[in-house]
Amino acid sequence: MPDIYLLLAGLFLPLFPLSMVFNALFNRVEHVVLRCVLLIGWPHIGLAIINSTETSVPTWIIAWALITSLLYALRMLALRGVGQWNSFLATSMWTMLWITNTDIDQNMQHLYAFGITAPLVLLALLSAGLEKRFGAAYTNLYGGLAQSIPRFAGVLVVVILAAVATPLFPGFFIMLKLIMDTSEAIPIATFALLGIWLLWSWAGVRLLQGLIVGPASKGEADDLSLMSCWSYVIVLVALMLSGIYLSGALL
Repeated sequence: MPDIYLLLAGLFLPLFPLSMVFNALFNRVEHVVLRCVLLIGWPHIGLAIINSTETSVPTWIIAWALITSLLYALRMLALRGVGQWNSFLATSMWTMLWITNTDIDQNMQHLYAFGITAPLVLLALLSAGLEKRFGAAYTNLYGGLAQSIPRFAGVLVVVILAAVATPLFPGFFIMLKLIMDTSEAIPIATFALLGIWLLWSWAGVRLLQGLIVGPASKGEADDLSLMSCWSYVIVLVALMLSGIYLSGALL
């Protein structure tokens, strides 16, 4: 792969330190629609770049990708801002797409990217909802959302579970597929993937702990309307069904 293509691909399928570009841009953009557009489009540009070269990804790039993913997964454990947590999870997940370039159809790679990114888009919308209600989206700044805005809290819990690749969402089956593919070719990568996956789950639990549990904060906040709640539910159910459907092709 030519150096210029490698550099561009490393920007859009973020490899550290090029990954700082996306995270800085995501945090600087305040409009939720623009954030969603960034999340949806960014990894597909990277996939288009590496697929245009028609050459395989070298092993050292895969190692670099796993180190980047691990770095951001570890950093997520200490984050308080929901928006930054979301961008770091996106970075940690998108680096996995380097591994899919080894022996997976190009169309399936883009499905992988969409499957792991869709919950992050929902989380961006919910993060904007927190900012609208409380002025900021930080853990431990306000708590007890399960008591004060139960519908919002319930949707937030499921969206974060989907984001960290729990069953039966697409990310779960994608991670299983990557682990199975690397178990024979690159055994050490399998252990790295399992460790990163565990860190995502741990970070997700810490994020929910700082938002959902505990006594409700003082002051009133509007809960999700029934229409908005059902809209999220429909999208989440569609993601679950797509994960189950894709499991036949992935596994």
